[in-house]
Amino acid sequence: MGVYGSDRRQGEGQLRHHGQAEIGSPVLEAARVLRGGGLVLLPTETVYGLGADAANPAAVAAIFEAKGRPRFNPLIAHVHDAATAARIAAFDDRALALAAAFWPGPLTIVAPVRDAAAVCDLARAGLDTVAVRVPGHPLSRAVLAAFGGPVVAPSANRSGRPSPTTFEDAFAETGDKTAAALDGGPCQVGLESTVVAVLDGPVRLLRPGAVTRAQLEAVVGPLAEADDDAKRSPGRLALHYAPDAPVRIEAAAPRAGEAFLAFGSWPDGEAVFNLSPSGDLAEAAANLFAFLRAADRTKPAGIAVAPIPDQGLGEAINDRLRRAAGFVG
Repeated sequence: MGVYGSDRRQGEGQLRHHGQAEIGSPVLEAARVLRGGGLVLLPTETVYGLGADAANPAAVAAIFEAKGRPRFNPLIAHVHDAATAARIAAFDDRALALAAAFWPGPLTIVAPVRDAAAVCDLARAGLDTVAVRVPGHPLSRAVLAAFGGPVVAPSANRSGRPSPTTFEDAFAETGDKTAAALDGGPCQVGLESTVVAVLDGPVRLLRPGAVTRAQLEAVVGPLAEADDDAKRSPGRLALHYAPDAPVRIEAAAPRAGEAFLAFGSWPDGEAVFNLSPSGDLAEAAANLFAFLRAADRTKPAGIAVAPIPDQGLGEAINDRLRRAAGFVG
């Protein structure tokens, strides 16, 4: 297997582990693996993804098998640019405006499917819609450009567990299922993309993320809630992003045996992981999954999490925490 590390240039990489013979550019090698129906570990600005050819049902099935992911949960098709997205999905003026405002970046748009062969039925969970995104990480975009088609790339964790935001965590989760793995460094955003549905009626917010409600409404006006369109988005299971230890949210302080995810000013402690000592929501979002994993590795009786403000990025952070705790508020 090719395991590559990024040198942070546009789409280039270095061979990361010894014992592997470099075969041309890591980007071209990753594209070759995708064309052959193999799986690739890909960095994005949100989280690491487990990538496969979106048009290949056998390759998509291999993702489900590697993750243990429920078949009814649709996948996001990642593409190199908005023009490619518009060939796969039927974009109205609102979708085009959102794409112009936020792509490349952490926004997924769900729209009616235009080319069902490009994103197979299994990847769409049998729906008449498709979820598409242009990621912002230069390495993943270089692979998408070299491959030339859509790549489904759900988070590279086993289903239900915290999404990986470092190469090491991603490789530990599903790296043994891949034929190529690209190390693009720590993910800058650290939360999965915002998902909106642009169908009949108002634009619906299906999953909050780094592109906030206020930013979206500045482009398309007031958003409606997910309602019946929730099934069209990934990441909507009630128990999701969960570590092995039970998670308790809105905790004023840890109980005996619990690890604690603090936010803001908090005394240092052995089992304390502070998402952001300064109370910065962007820093907390970037640290969330990595700290959930780090806390879980201490084998605690549980993981308690301090209250997080619910405005801006806090809406997305609290959504992930509610799902990690096993309920949706």
